[in-house]
Amino acid sequence: MPAKRAVDLTGSLILLLLLSPLLLAVAAAVALTSPGPVLARQNRTGLGGRTFAMLTFRTRRAGTRCSTPVGRPLRDHFLDELPQLINVVRGEMSLVGPRPLPPERSEPATGAGRARLGVRPGITGLWQISGRSELPWEEMAVLDLHYMEEYWLGLDLLILARTLPAVFAGRPPVRPRRARPVRLA
Repeated sequence: MPAKRAVDLTGSLILLLLLSPLLLAVAAAVALTSPGPVLARQNRTGLGGRTFAMLTFRTRRAGTRCSTPVGRPLRDHFLDELPQLINVVRGEMSLVGPRPLPPERSEPATGAGRARLGVRPGITGLWQISGRSELPWEEMAVLDLHYMEEYWLGLDLLILARTLPAVFAGRPPVRPRRARPVRLA
């Protein structure tokens, strides 16, 4: 999938350049409002089952579950995930794909789990534009499998286009209702 990698690399480099003032402002806000590193590293399973350190802006106080003063707004607007563009440049992630899972939640290398290991995990994907945290875990797996089976570059562009309004709208409050998947056609 050289075309997908070319889009990932070009897109992430352009986004890093365009968003560099925002990235610097967020990094400064994190550094000035709480002690500790600006970036958090979370182990995730990637392409071929390799573990990598997924980068995010730190939104929790060191050693606690409490949010930093800027943590909630960063998470609400997905700004905490912007450092993952570096993971894309390094080839550990893609702009679009299944979300990377922690090693302890990775499925066995059979069926959907094996298919997941055959692609780079993404910053955004069908799960994110279809309701994200409002969807049950099983539906996330179905959406990820659908993405992997039906992949084409146009699907990535469609998912990226539908991600932008979600970022600007922010994360909705968690509700106990079932979200409807987004129609792709």
